[in-house]
Amino acid sequence: MQAIILAAGMGRRLGELTKDNTKCMVPVNGVRLIDRLLGQLEKLPLNRIIIVVGYKGKELREYLTQASSSYGEGSGVRIEFYENPIYDKTNNIYSLSLVKEQMQEDDTLLIESDLIVSDRLFNMILDDPYPNLALVAKYETWMDGTMVRLDDDQNIVNFISKEAFDYNDVDAYYKTVNIYKLSREFSQNKYVPFLEAYTKAVGNNEYYENVLRIISMLNNHDMKALPIGGEKWYEIDDKQDLDIAEALFADEKDVLRKYYGRFGGFWRFPQMLDFCYLVNPYFPSRRLKDELRANFDTLLTEYPSGMKVNTLIASKCFGVSEEYIVPGNGAAELIKVLMEDASGLSPQPSDFKIGFIRPTFEEYPNRYDKDCQVTFVPQNEDYRYTADDLMAFFADKDIQQLMVINPDNPSGNFIPKTDVLRLAQWCEERSIRLIVDESFVDFSVDYATNSLLNDETLEAYPHMAVMKSISKSYGVPGLRLGILCSADKELIARMKQEVSIWNLNSFAEFFMQIYNKHEKDYQRACEKFVKERADFERQLHTIPFFRVMPSQANYFLCEVLPPYKASEIVIYMLKQHNILTRDCSGKSGLNPEKQYMRIAVRNHADNTRLIEGLKEISK
Repeated sequence: MQAIILAAGMGRRLGELTKDNTKCMVPVNGVRLIDRLLGQLEKLPLNRIIIVVGYKGKELREYLTQASSSYGEGSGVRIEFYENPIYDKTNNIYSLSLVKEQMQEDDTLLIESDLIVSDRLFNMILDDPYPNLALVAKYETWMDGTMVRLDDDQNIVNFISKEAFDYNDVDAYYKTVNIYKLSREFSQNKYVPFLEAYTKAVGNNEYYENVLRIISMLNNHDMKALPIGGEKWYEIDDKQDLDIAEALFADEKDVLRKYYGRFGGFWRFPQMLDFCYLVNPYFPSRRLKDELRANFDTLLTEYPSGMKVNTLIASKCFGVSEEYIVPGNGAAELIKVLMEDASGLSPQPSDFKIGFIRPTFEEYPNRYDKDCQVTFVPQNEDYRYTADDLMAFFADKDIQQLMVINPDNPSGNFIPKTDVLRLAQWCEERSIRLIVDESFVDFSVDYATNSLLNDETLEAYPHMAVMKSISKSYGVPGLRLGILCSADKELIARMKQEVSIWNLNSFAEFFMQIYNKHEKDYQRACEKFVKERADFERQLHTIPFFRVMPSQANYFLCEVLPPYKASEIVIYMLKQHNILTRDCSGKSGLNPEKQYMRIAVRNHADNTRLIEGLKEISK
């Protein structure tokens, strides 16, 4: 058995990373692709490794020759180099044709050099008894390049070119991993003869998979596929690919930083279950999504309305007067402007103090001067607090604004509406601006009566402003939509001046336009969620190393009991089950001597999968 590595390409899409080196010299988490690949191949029963070089081929050869670790030494594996001198005018079919004679001398592992793959993939393909195999992965949205279709016996019945790719058929597609096992007989009798005929007829600016596509049309099932299941791999063509690969293949000390530092975008990891970010698992409904899809072309190609129209639509959608509401590009945009507004209310910013409760959602305090923050931390192990606790603590504090998230994040603490209104009255009497973020209130029991978003309530407490992230309870974080409401017309007017006139995209605008038609579906989704959260809480209580705190939100704060550490559990669940959870142990306000995790509530199937994975830890 031999390995042939194609490494002649220029890797233009990687920009400056391939200015002085070929693509396989790019490091992933500090290890060059070629070093990782050769290290994997050295463990296999190979007689030789053939590398076809081109762009920066001299540098690659010198690097491998002078490498401190001499590849193949002591294992009988030798490296041979072949050069593609016209790499800039040809594609990989020509690189492979340069070693067509060598292909016919032994069974071959054909590998492209821009891959990073799990060690197990090579043993999978070698251990399979079928002589001619292509490793394939079920199609995911990030994949580009050659696709194949399989029959029930895993025979490759067609190679799908980019021109023939049909998004209506993606459920039937597999992506080639670009690792093939080809027998000597197949190379001698099929592949090389067709390769020679194809290049003679079509030319050298083609791909070697085209030859396999022609062979597959003969219906003799020479080539089978070996699906890799959940094994990790990635093809690195550009900087985004590199970024994702570094997260997928990060070692334990870096893996959480790599994922948490992305702040979302986990749809790029389709097989991963995300128990970090917080949304409604039962909304939007299929009917609402179908309506969005039906209008996709128009929404994509037409401009959204400006602030005046979107304020009107938000007013209709959420039942608040236009002069009391400002829509935002997510709550994050409004939080930034709101906290900047607080800084400008006093000639001396240091005179404007804001009261915060910790632990909490850090976006608010992160947007304000630390020296102007007055912080309340509940003195109990569950981080529970009431409106009376807040009034007692801040009674003698010189604050001009009080920030309350209700339910709070990550504790799940909830103050009933009647008590929030008592707190609002207390703030009115002291001319304290009260900001209530009720992004999670629709997950609370009796959610339908818990919101503060109505004109009567806002007018009764003009010093109060209510923030709501539509991403959370409505399950549409991709739309980037949030609202701030207050009877303080001057505040709302200032907010509208500070945000862009076109701060909403057409999809977010259209969501608000059609939402009221789907409101009953939303109410049913919230009712279903409350029941699912109760069931999930019962399941979490069966995990012996968790102490689960009560919650009225769509997550639970859990203390991780000794001898376990939160980071160990999070890494285990990610590595073994592809489930991402949140380690909160270092969060401000939590006891630094204890370990904590925040776990989102998803649908029943996902929640059960998480529980089953956690139970394996304690076996």
